[in-house]
Amino acid sequence: MSTEKADLPYSGLRVVEFTHMVMGPTCGMLLADLGAEVIKVEPISGDSTRKLAGSGAGFFPMFNRNKKSIAVDTKDPRGREIVLKLIAGADIFSENFKAGTMAKLGLDYASLSALNPRLIYVSHKGFLPGPYEHRTALDEVVQMMGGLAYMTGPEDRPLRAGTSVNDIMGGLFGAIGAMAALAQREKTGLGQEVQSALFENNVFLVAQHMMQFAVTGKPAAPMPSRISAWAVYDVFTVKDDVMIFLAVVSDTQWAIFCDAFGFADLKADPRLASNNLRVQAREWMMPLLRERLATHSAQEISRIFENNGLPYAPITKPQDLFDDPHLNATGGLADVTLPPDASGAKREINTRTALLPLTMAGERLPVRCGPPSLGQHTDSLLQELGYSQEELAALRDAGVIGAHPEVNQRPPHEPADA
Repeated sequence: MSTEKADLPYSGLRVVEFTHMVMGPTCGMLLADLGAEVIKVEPISGDSTRKLAGSGAGFFPMFNRNKKSIAVDTKDPRGREIVLKLIAGADIFSENFKAGTMAKLGLDYASLSALNPRLIYVSHKGFLPGPYEHRTALDEVVQMMGGLAYMTGPEDRPLRAGTSVNDIMGGLFGAIGAMAALAQREKTGLGQEVQSALFENNVFLVAQHMMQFAVTGKPAAPMPSRISAWAVYDVFTVKDDVMIFLAVVSDTQWAIFCDAFGFADLKADPRLASNNLRVQAREWMMPLLRERLATHSAQEISRIFENNGLPYAPITKPQDLFDDPHLNATGGLADVTLPPDASGAKREINTRTALLPLTMAGERLPVRCGPPSLGQHTDSLLQELGYSQEELAALRDAGVIGAHPEVNQRPPHEPADA
């Protein structure tokens, strides 16, 4: 499949988004990667996510590629008029602000669907409508109340997952809802409101444990203390105190494992003849395996497991993935340029970013441009709407729009010091 925008599935689709943080931007990023023109409407001061430090420093650079930015004061009637003109010609409107914010701006579903009946309106919230909808939610909040933190941490030590799982998946479900609404619009000619929520997303993630209880009558144990379905499914500390994850999940794999490491006695032991028996024997079997494997290096174990088709994994840190041979060989990482106000740095950063985890016609979906500078596309978008240079200058002087037209016009992958 060609990576030209015209060949992408949603080429010609216009999305206007009022989003920040992770959930809403993820929805827009997915649609943008698929070829849609995604216009990010930001306040004059910019999306506050641009300025986050610490664990939030990667939010804006990751989830705002392939988008355009327009900086507008939506509280000014002239700014609101600009936004309404954009929405009048849009296919999708996406937002993830707290309940009531869009209504105060006159950008709620009822108002916008009257302006544009074909508009698909996607809201990303903490909770779907109901008793909890008034609450303020964050990924960590719903992980705690939705059972995920309980399942991740040791007994009596709930622990959040190590990434923004609900924000990211919630945004993806918002995009899936938008896609379904687009398909339905082909039949009805009308748009509709789509809602995605963090709490309900989290419940979906732990639903397998709910079903486990329904089937067995026994509560699911947290991951660190669970009775695994598999006898060998653990992290091992081996030679030089290196850790590696090893799995032996079937009777066939057990025989292969024992043969590969010369554990004939374990292969012949009737107490270990089946996976279920080995699960019951873990209390004495696992210390024995740990002792025997501790004399081998992680490299040696990896080689043996790989040569024999057994599951294994090194314990990898996120930054190590930039050098992952599989990602680099398969094009899973793409070059991207981060402007200073999208990276928090004093100058542009040229790096690589992870692409959507799918292929279409054998190819990955490309990064066509990096995250936009604040208001980078304000003038070009307003000119499309019919605003003259004189009107743009007047709006900028009045503080209704932001960003100078000459700011950050360098091609997306040109080196910063060119």
